[in-house]
Amino acid sequence: MNSRTGQRSSHPSLPLPLVLAGARGHGRWHLENIRRLERAGLVRLVGVCDTAPLTEAELGGPAGAELPLQSADFGELLAATGAAVAVVCTPIPSHTDLALTAAAQGVHLLLEKPPAPSYAEFRRMADGVAAAGIACQIGFQSLGSHAVPAIRTLLAEGAIGEVGGVGGAGAWARDEAYYRRAPWAGRRRMDGVDVVDGALTNPLAHAVATALTLHGTTRADQVTCVEGELLRANAIESDDTSCVRITTEQGGPVVVAATLCAGEPGEPYVVVHGSSGRITFWYKQDRVLVQRAGRGPEEFEYGRTDLLENLVAHLTDGTGLLVPPDATGAFMKVVEAIRQAPDPVALPESAWHHAPGGSRRVVDGIDGLVAASAEQLALYSELDPPWARTARDTAPTARAAGGTAPTPTARTEPAARPHEVTPAQPPKEVSTR
Repeated sequence: MNSRTGQRSSHPSLPLPLVLAGARGHGRWHLENIRRLERAGLVRLVGVCDTAPLTEAELGGPAGAELPLQSADFGELLAATGAAVAVVCTPIPSHTDLALTAAAQGVHLLLEKPPAPSYAEFRRMADGVAAAGIACQIGFQSLGSHAVPAIRTLLAEGAIGEVGGVGGAGAWARDEAYYRRAPWAGRRRMDGVDVVDGALTNPLAHAVATALTLHGTTRADQVTCVEGELLRANAIESDDTSCVRITTEQGGPVVVAATLCAGEPGEPYVVVHGSSGRITFWYKQDRVLVQRAGRGPEEFEYGRTDLLENLVAHLTDGTGLLVPPDATGAFMKVVEAIRQAPDPVALPESAWHHAPGGSRRVVDGIDGLVAASAEQLALYSELDPPWARTARDTAPTARAAGGTAPTPTARTEPAARPHEVTPAQPPKEVSTR
């Protein structure tokens, strides 16, 4: 701590004192990861901020180790512990205020995705942490995959010819209890505050962010238009089945389709369409399949850099951050378009059925439709299943980079398949992290 400025040292030494905000739900994964990095001598868990204290068993530290301080007041906990780093894994609407609380004390930050529920809140957060001079990493773990730069290199070398577009597909299944796990789950807004907890903005947000990154579109000003269709089979406020088509300055659309109502859940993936081939990336598995004209298929598995580990390296030896806030600006333009869109359309009961056991709803034919959307770079309604016709008037349009008012977007015919390589079949889902 600098006694004159009240700020932490800009060159902290290992292990870095760390506070975790939000240690239950997905926060349990962060807690396990922090304990892993503790064993490696990189961080030291000094505080846990949650609405209710964790038990010693929940904290999971080594036997006999000093327990971290616990408090529901994030700012007080940061001050009391002298933390150098904070991991924030709390409800989406709280992200900006907690990030700025950390920034005010000079505490560096790993902020869970989505970084904010609106573009205005995102800018308030990003501008605030930049002004404070702290490092901020956004928790899109898929962007730590070594496959991402490898694919970008292949594309730059022309391995699959001219890129015609990027598709993304996520077919997951979540039971009705998933929407009862927290008061904000499945909400678009709560108590007058934006939440925007939809399929593409939260559980399958990685598909959107990864597709945009492979497309070369990361900054907000690169996005010119967003069309989308928001649907729901569950009795919730937000969407559980949705798709977006993103038009950018880079050329060639980015189309991502997602559902939490799949019949047979599979691993989500991103596919880059080229004039002479395709590259499919199962981003949770760091697995890549390259298919190109005149050569047999080639499959590769890559390693991954943990984003908290990368943040520590950034602070101690100057390693570049993998996912700084501005690298998620294009993703946040998609979130903003979804936020501004009309509320999701409820699918008719004839369009879905209960899975065996009755605990979750399955949209008829959605597994194939999600894959077809990523393959043909088409919205659901353009693929014309009977139930998707109800989505024709729900297209959100992103505001232009300069903040001008949105203009209506025209529907287009489904994109032609750019080549004749047989699509790869994604494996079944193996993790719900």
